[in-house]
Amino acid sequence: MAKKFLKKFFIGSSVLLLLCVLAVVVFDPFFQYHKPLKGLKAVLTDKEYQCVGSLKTFDYDSVIAGSSVSENYNNGWFDQGFGCRSIKAIRSYGATADLCYLLDIAFEHQELKYVFYNLDPSALTADPETTYELTGCPMYLYDDNYINDVEYWLNKGVLMEKIPYLVANSVMGDYDENNSYNWSQWKQFNSDMILGLYIRKPSISEMKPKNYYEDLLRENLELLTSRITAHPETEFYVFVPPYSMLWWDNIYREGDTEAYLYNMEQAMETLLACQNVKLFYFQNDRKIITDLENYMDILHFSPEINHYICDSLISGEHQINPQNYKQNISEMRDLAYETVEKLVLPYEDRIKVDIYD
Repeated sequence: MAKKFLKKFFIGSSVLLLLCVLAVVVFDPFFQYHKPLKGLKAVLTDKEYQCVGSLKTFDYDSVIAGSSVSENYNNGWFDQGFGCRSIKAIRSYGATADLCYLLDIAFEHQELKYVFYNLDPSALTADPETTYELTGCPMYLYDDNYINDVEYWLNKGVLMEKIPYLVANSVMGDYDENNSYNWSQWKQFNSDMILGLYIRKPSISEMKPKNYYEDLLRENLELLTSRITAHPETEFYVFVPPYSMLWWDNIYREGDTEAYLYNMEQAMETLLACQNVKLFYFQNDRKIITDLENYMDILHFSPEINHYICDSLISGEHQINPQNYKQNISEMRDLAYETVEKLVLPYEDRIKVDIYD
């Protein structure tokens, strides 16, 4: 009797496990094995779990690569403006090594017409090693080893949450596939938000030498330019996003102003030497960065600014060339020091100070 029971239990358990595996493979909410089934949408909301899979299995010819400030682009803006089919390659930190890792996957699986690359100033001083494993990303989804996918197949969260979420958003929801990874819904962008989140350092550090980050700068530029030169058939639109003037106030207090300006000037010189690069610079857009109503915090701007950047890439506004790059850096230097000496002063009574500094 016991043997019979154990046999039935074993068979029943095996069938249940097989059904679980089958459900995950068929619906595949992290898109490890295939693009969305016919009738289902590409519901992309978990970049750490879905970005790599979508780059491997989706049909596309262009990539929007960047940090969290790039998540609020609508892919359709690029598709319509450039006549392409784009997909996002997002890493919150936006470190060069991490984004290049994603670009390598994209180039391995598709021939790319365009790469729209968001270059954050902090990426030029980041560690030139990938951070996925270090930060606890699900590495079983990042390799091509199906054996360790058991963590995906038998995951209660995938079965009970992710698959129903995929189906619900495909069938009943109004999810827009072009808004992949978009986090702006329900967020507020105004001066109260940015001033409430900015914790200001009370002291001002000594200004670092301009070449303080030279080694990191060179390594990160080499990572990026090696991908650019390896794919001459792909046109790279590299753009530097407009951080708020409070970000400039912050790096001044950290003693980083001259080093960051130097880094950007060196990056411009390096990227302008690449034949398949078009370079755009938005940091010195006075109208945007001095208007705190555009921001949620010192870095993150509203989707309207994302749209403005995309439109500028299409029209060619804010483009950097060998004749104007030094002038743009000079203008940014003037604006950066004007910020700390004048523009931020009317807001000082609303800025919180870090009492633990």
